[in-house]
Amino acid sequence: MTSRIFTAGLVVIGDEILSGRTHDKNIAQVASWLQVQGIRLAEVRVVPDVIERIVDAVNVLRESYDYLFTTGGIGPTHDDITVDAVAQALGVSVVIHPDARAILEKYYADKGGLNEGRLRMARVPEGADLIPNRMSGAPGIRIGNCHLMAGVPHITAGMLDALTGTLEGGAPLMSETVGGYIPESEVSALLRDTEKAHAECQIGSYPFFREGKVGSNFVVRSTDSAALAACVRDLTDGLDEAGFAWQPGGVALSR
Repeated sequence: MTSRIFTAGLVVIGDEILSGRTHDKNIAQVASWLQVQGIRLAEVRVVPDVIERIVDAVNVLRESYDYLFTTGGIGPTHDDITVDAVAQALGVSVVIHPDARAILEKYYADKGGLNEGRLRMARVPEGADLIPNRMSGAPGIRIGNCHLMAGVPHITAGMLDALTGTLEGGAPLMSETVGGYIPESEVSALLRDTEKAHAECQIGSYPFFREGKVGSNFVVRSTDSAALAACVRDLTDGLDEAGFAWQPGGVALSR
């Protein structure tokens, strides 16, 4: 494990996400999985089923970060165009992966066999490897620093599980939260000065309104446990000096 911070970008693909017909659950699970791998999710883009838009997002994020992940658009229908877009972005052809075809032939042997739509799920950018999918047979795809996964969350979860431990990562990002009924506007200088004094830490401020009162939760993040503890200590000392009541873990907002 290295102290360098590894980063990833995520492209969420699908008109159904943008229309609101489907509520995306993959951003949170991909981000959480990446944290465990010592990789920080640095940027997310949600794009429609338009090949040019997917190509643009893939090219920007794969060049900006150590890893790129996509979710959605690798299924059996005509609008599943992620493979085509990634192949175009990488300047390679789309081919039928022989191992993917064999997997699908076996999976669908007692389900009517392969048809044109099901065979689409064996298509990959030329030179790609497969990401196992024990849930529905159809594999994910890995090529270079790009990882193409299903849009269905439980299938995505299985693909992430198959990738566990296979990616180089840095030190895991740790965090601690403190919060209370504290208007962030009244402690903005404290937050700024505390973060500036602890170069290895970042402080996020997340305001809320509950039971008629304004409050904030402050999340301190670092890859160094000692630096994290020191930053939290200085932040809470500052809140004490300013006369604000705070609580470890912050204020729970769900009921």
